[in-house]
Amino acid sequence: MAYNPEIHHRRSLRLRQYDYTQAGAYFVTICCYQKNCLFGEIKGGIMYLNAMGEVVQKVWSNLPNNFPQIELDDFVIMPNHLHGIICLIDDSDLMTPHTNITPINPMPNGTKKGSLGAIIQNFKSISTRRVNNITRNSGTIWQRNYYEMIIRDDRAYENIKRYIKENPLKWEEDPENPTQLPHNTNKPITQ
Repeated sequence: MAYNPEIHHRRSLRLRQYDYTQAGAYFVTICCYQKNCLFGEIKGGIMYLNAMGEVVQKVWSNLPNNFPQIELDDFVIMPNHLHGIICLIDDSDLMTPHTNITPINPMPNGTKKGSLGAIIQNFKSISTRRVNNITRNSGTIWQRNYYEMIIRDDRAYENIKRYIKENPLKWEEDPENPTQLPHNTNKPITQ
């Protein structure tokens, strides 16, 4: 298919003019490529990681060693996605939500060093390489981009933490669950 700018355009999901290197708490969701269930399965509301899920968990847990300006809070690995809270901190800062937004000029030359985007790029790159090593595959395991939300107050912070903890219990209704219509294109259509 030839390039058509009307349908082949890349839009950022990030908040315009926001500095994603500033201290704050961020809720992120990263989905598997084509929503493939790669990381294990949920039984009785409990996520059981397979070898690929364990690799992803180790890479996620190791992020503060690569980025000393972050602290990880609650996270969950689901069969085909991950939810987590990443807190960017200052020396004088603790792991708390923030409400201030500092406008900046857009970055025309790619991802800014130390930003949330740089952290997610690093995570996706390392986890993809390590999973591909054990599966002897190549190519990405992740969808392009990721979803994020700036956590602006304590109420939102607590709601997100609860959502993360309860996510495996609600897998049957989860829109990322490929058995849920309309996401599952493999399910036979009955008439």
